[in-house]
Parts: sequence; structure tokens; C-alpha cells
Amino acid sequence: MRQRRRIPRLIGSLLLVTAAGVGCGETAVGTDGKAAGHRAAAEPEVRPLGRIVPVPASVAPGGEPYALTTATRIGVDTRSAETKALGAYLAGLLRPATGLPLPVVDEQAARGGIRLRISPRDTALGDEGYRLRSGPDGITLTAHRPAGLFRGVQTLRQQLPAAVERGTVQPGPWKVAGGTITDTPRYAYRGAMLDVARHFFTVDEVKRYIDQLALYKVNTLHLHLSDDQGWRIAVDSWPRLTTYGGSTEVGGGPGGFYTKEEYKEIVRYAASRYQEVIPEIDVPGHTNAALASYPELNCDGVAPPLYTGTKVGFSSLCVPKPVTYDFVDDVIREIAALTPGRYLHIGGDEAHSISHADYVAFMDKVQPVVAKYGKTVVGWHQLTGTTPAPGALVQYWGLDRTPPAEKEQVAAAARAGTGLILSPADRTYLDMKYTKETRLGLSWAGYVEVRRSYDWDPAAYLPGVPESAVRGVESPLWTETLATTDDLDVMAFPRLPGVAELGWSPASTHDWDTYKLRLAEQAPRFEALGIDWYRSPEVPWPAG
Repeated sequence: MRQRRRIPRLIGSLLLVTAAGVGCGETAVGTDGKAAGHRAAAEPEVRPLGRIVPVPASVAPGGEPYALTTATRIGVDTRSAETKALGAYLAGLLRPATGLPLPVVDEQAARGGIRLRISPRDTALGDEGYRLRSGPDGITLTAHRPAGLFRGVQTLRQQLPAAVERGTVQPGPWKVAGGTITDTPRYAYRGAMLDVARHFFTVDEVKRYIDQLALYKVNTLHLHLSDDQGWRIAVDSWPRLTTYGGSTEVGGGPGGFYTKEEYKEIVRYAASRYQEVIPEIDVPGHTNAALASYPELNCDGVAPPLYTGTKVGFSSLCVPKPVTYDFVDDVIREIAALTPGRYLHIGGDEAHSISHADYVAFMDKVQPVVAKYGKTVVGWHQLTGTTPAPGALVQYWGLDRTPPAEKEQVAAAARAGTGLILSPADRTYLDMKYTKETRLGLSWAGYVEVRRSYDWDPAAYLPGVPESAVRGVESPLWTETLATTDDLDVMAFPRLPGVAELGWSPASTHDWDTYKLRLAEQAPRFEALGIDWYRSPEVPWPAG
């Protein structure tokens, strides 16, 4: 793994804020982005029920808390491999910091402990909902499906003190407030995209991001696997895509790629965190790495040089050539075979070097190939300039200021039955600079501070779009300027949790003034997990 590079804390202007009612004293944020002034109060021994991110749908506090002790056991249905695995996962999260043995046992032997239950009768909880009941006699997590238990485990985790995330024994105590949480997601699709094409990230680095996403109930990992600067997934029938096209990255670094086994390991790991992987092969544009690898994919038969810059829109597969569709068929066939999920993303953005007629002709030929290999098309919203395939999802990445005609094109497709994933660049693109002083990132979509990334409603964002057409939200993290995991951290956090909350929590809970206080309380958890983050002056971070 490459050497991680610590980056300076990004800065904000001097701002005095008062975090009344959140267990934090008066706090100032200085020009180094760190908290200064009065020291915050210590983290409360018992976190109020439901004061987490994303905020739960229903919280009914009451009664005394539950305390983990040496006698605590984790009870599961030992006949179920999935619930046994979930019990082991929970024990693995809690043991290092608590120092407690937390054996995973049959549910009947876990009286007074933590019980994980699948209830076929609780259909109202859906695929990902859960109910958490806590009291001095134990904790019971109930879900209709295993994914719901996993989401509930993240809630239980956040109800415990942040020190539970540390890898060495901490003093405790380990208490969970009494009461009941009943929680289901607003949207079925809650995604995050990681661009491994502009800068390559190893399997372990991707796994680290998967674990960060899991904490905030994200259920989809969109991997941007190819672009002008690099091809990152092995394709046996076109081997030079990786051996040559994957040999560099932005700035001229060594690049890299995933073997098929490595990609399958990412998919398996994501599945263990109840995340579906959506691979993206961006076509017909953003294809210089492929064009450089195979001259025959170019209309003139001449391979361009490898590209290490950041400009876009100059490359395209050759639409008239039959070999183009042999290439696309092979790539989709091989990647679909590696991917158990429902979707395959074909990109389709910024194909500026070809005519609209050629773009339409290309997509008309390529979309059926995705269906041929058992997957459903996802594409960037430019796909609405063609006829999206039945069941296709389009991902909107426009801006508040995008021309109304372009927005209406997307809305018309939505009214005709195409589902939408909302990723407005000036709200959810995690690579956008926070302010002009931000050292990393880009600013073509504007500056995106923490409040701006949170304070919008997906259901009402695009005029003329039926609420039922919005399938969810996704936070893309493009990596033109991001080369290390520290870089990813400081651009994703603290914006990622806010977009995750937009995807999970009911619209009725959406309120910046209360959210920023809950977000501030995530700071000790970020620290415990080793996550660097931007100390936005908009958030009343605890001092110290």
C-alpha cells in the first residue's frame, strides 16, 4: 500500500459558536480549523437515544440504560449462517475497545445480553428496517431481513460512546440509553461512488471506504473503473486494457488495476457490509486508456498516448466500427459475470467529441448488451437524450443552475418511468472544494460547504419529477486531486454522513440546526476511527 500522506487541517474563518444542548461547551473554530476557546464537556456517559447519524425514523426513549458487562452475551439463531455472521461482526466491533469477551451464543442462552432476531412477521420493517429495544435487562435488535439487522447494528454502535471504535481497551462504561427505536429507510438506493480511475486505490483502501460507508447505512458502492487516465479491471479478452491502459494515473503515477479475484474480493467484502457493488465502465467518452491500449478502437486506427491530465470530453470509441461493439460486448460480459448485483453503469457523460446522432446510435446498441448479460442499465443523466432501456436508472449530476431544458429532459424521462438517482454536483460531489481556501478538490460546480451538501430535499429537487421516480441519492468522490486515503477522508467527511442521512431519514426529520449538533457529536468517532475531516466553521465541533 502506498505511503499515506497526512494533510493539514483545512481552514475556516474564525467563528464563535455555541453548542447548547449537545454536551459541548462554548467553542471557537480557529484559523487552523481546530476547535479553540472553552473546552467542551466530556462525552456523556449515556448518549440520548436516537441522537445519531442518520437520525432514526421513530424514537421512544424511556427507562434505564443497558450496560455491557463481562456477563454480556450476543444471542443469535445459530441455525442461520447470516445471523451467526452478524453476531460475530458485532462482537468484532465491540471487543477491542471494551475488553469484554462477548461470546456469540444461541439466543436462548443470551438472557440479559444483546439479541439479534430475524422476524418473518415484521414485514413493515421491509428489507432494511429494524427495531431496537434497550433496557436494563438487555437489548433486542429485530429485523425482517438480515440487512435490517446490519443497519441496526450500526445504530447500536453509534449509541455507545465513540471510544468503542478504538482498537485498544478503553475505560468505559458502555451504556446504551433505554427505549425503543423503530427505523426504516426513506430511499432504497443510498449510494457512494469512488473513482479509482483518476487515482488508483488498492483493495484494502477500498475496503476501508466500505467500512466508513457502512457506519452511515449506505447500501451501494459505485466503482468508477475506467476513464481517460486508467483502466482498472482485468478483461481477459482485452488484456492490454490493464497491462498498458492501467499503468498510469493523473500526474503520471504508477496506476494499477484489480485482477478478477481482487475485484471479487471487493464485491464479497461489500456484501458482508450489505452493500451492492455497481461497476462503471464509462463509454463512449472517457475512454482514452482503452483507445491507447488498442489502436483498432480508434476511427483512424492510431492509438493516442496514455493520458495523465484532467481535462475531459476529448475521447470517444469509434461509433461506426463493428469492433467497437465486439469490445463493449466482451467487457460487459466479463464484468457482469463477476458482479452478482443488479446493475451495470455504462457512464455516457461528456461525449463531446461525437455527434448527438452517433451518441444515440451507440447507446441504442449498447443498452441491450447490458440486458443480454442479465444486468440493468445505469447511466449518467445524458442518457435521457436517448431512449433509456426499460428499468434503467439515470444518475443526475447537474447543478442548481443547470439550464431548465436539460432538467426538463430528465424530468420527462422520469415521468415516462425511468428511475432517478440524484447526485447534483453542487450538493453531493465530495471532491468539490469546501471554500476557496480548500487545498484539495475542484470548484467547477462551485464551493460546497457542509450545510449546502445537506440542506436540500431529493423529492423536490428537480421540477416536474414525480416523487416516486426518485430512487435515492449518491455521493460521488472523484479523485483528480485525491491520491491517498487521507485525501479521501478530508473531502468525504463530514459531508458524506449528511447525504447518507438524506437517503435514510424521513423528510420530516430534515433540519440543519439539529443535524449540525448531531454531526458535531460524530467528531470523537471520526478521531477514534482514524478519519481525518474538515473542521467546517458551520458545525459546532467539540473542543479538545
